[in-house]
Amino acid sequence: LVLPTALVIGSGFFTRDGSFTWSNVGALGDPLILRTFANSAGLSMLTAVIGAVVGALVCYALLGLSPEGTVRSAVDAAAGVLAQFGGVMLAFAFIATIGIQGVITVFLRDAFGIDIFANGTWLYELPGLILPYVFFQIPLMVITFLPALSALKPQWAEANLTLGGSPRSFWTHVGVPVLAPSFTASLLLLFANAFSSYATAAALASQGSQIVPLQIRAALTSETVLGRENLAGALALGMIVVVGVVMGAY
Repeated sequence: LVLPTALVIGSGFFTRDGSFTWSNVGALGDPLILRTFANSAGLSMLTAVIGAVVGALVCYALLGLSPEGTVRSAVDAAAGVLAQFGGVMLAFAFIATIGIQGVITVFLRDAFGIDIFANGTWLYELPGLILPYVFFQIPLMVITFLPALSALKPQWAEANLTLGGSPRSFWTHVGVPVLAPSFTASLLLLFANAFSSYATAAALASQGSQIVPLQIRAALTSETVLGRENLAGALALGMIVVVGVVMGAY
């Protein structure tokens, strides 16, 4: 981990011929790159919040099931698989189902006259990344948050009722305060997971650089960045700083 990080950070401060320069790092203040970081942060936060809330509700629903039961075991196994189901496979799954000629798209168009692409190819643009990201964010939340939710002791709820409390008072005075650190940590983990994701976005958005990982790809492959050949290193440095702050909070 240390060696590639050092190489990435170091490359951002040098030109192709090895001379020291601030040009690459200075490019991080460019409005276009700042917009790209804002897009990445917004996409990551939105999908992290959706994944955290929906995932927490799934975990709450699973509490009523036996840990050794068939349904609980199946959900645990599915969450473990789907949390790692990303990249080109996930992009293809969405293209084949809700792409321009996807199964669901064609069915809605032929059966009901509904064209979900009437206003553009949204699946292949920034808004189209929301659904695929949420697809792997929810299972990741289930994996990380279910152990914390399972740690709530039934005796606490019984003590609350014995002392005249209500279910609402249990959650406001016991449940939420106990779970808040774990929920916040899981939310931050989901944010970092989305912020650093590349393969799914690269497979869906083959044109344009709406988020930072795609901007790094463009910097590595473009022939129009004369004088800033190591801009990718500076962009990666910006990502490392953001993820470092998030992991520090985690």
